[in-house]
Amino acid sequence: MTSDTTQTETVTARTGDETEELRNLITRARVVLWDFDGPICRLFAEHTSERVAAELVRWLTDRGMHGLLTDAERQSPDPHAVLRAVDRRRPGSDLVGELEARLTQEEMRAAASARPTPYADPLIRTWAALGSRLAVTTNNSPLVARAYLDRRGLASCFSSHVYGRTQDLRHLKPDPYCLNQALSATGTTPARALMIGDTPSDHQAARRAGVPFLGYACNARKERLLREAGATVVVGSLEPILRILSARRRSPGRAGSVR
Repeated sequence: MTSDTTQTETVTARTGDETEELRNLITRARVVLWDFDGPICRLFAEHTSERVAAELVRWLTDRGMHGLLTDAERQSPDPHAVLRAVDRRRPGSDLVGELEARLTQEEMRAAASARPTPYADPLIRTWAALGSRLAVTTNNSPLVARAYLDRRGLASCFSSHVYGRTQDLRHLKPDPYCLNQALSATGTTPARALMIGDTPSDHQAARRAGVPFLGYACNARKERLLREAGATVVVGSLEPILRILSARRRSPGRAGSVR
């Protein structure tokens, strides 16, 4: 989940070697696994994640469950941190199920005002036009991702391949469960896929699934976190990816299906 929303174009593939690795990642990919909040859109553009986290804490407090959270967890700006904390203390409980449903409602409200990540829409359409399969692999609710894709006219680019949070929170990234679902459904080996994510947990999930990883960092702090996690190719804009694919689409004999 992305709460830091400052967009900058200063984070780029820094060296010629890294730019070539970016090109290779794109060329080899037959299936592209997208994290949702960050690479595709800024989900909490107006309905902020901090507000959602506070609402979840307030909901717990109103039910006398205030003591389930530490002081730090009650102050967390990340709704998933609140949800995970409750699940650690009441795993698989009805309370966790109710809290997850509450989070889904808040995410759905946020999706109505979510803002597309710059270049994401044309990149998605271009990749699909070239014949690559696309899938969403997210810790957000799959209902929310589908609602956003429908609103943007992008649902057909992903077909039915949207995989996200279930009430079994053990499967949230960095667990590779949703990535493995996408690979199985598309009949793709990990080496022929590519994961685009913006958090260390995305990178870890891709590594555990054996899927090559491309980091998206909208600012220098996110780039630092991704590189500290081990990401070797990180872009600050999706534009270089779109430029590579657009050139490929124009090249005689290279456009068309890449499955």
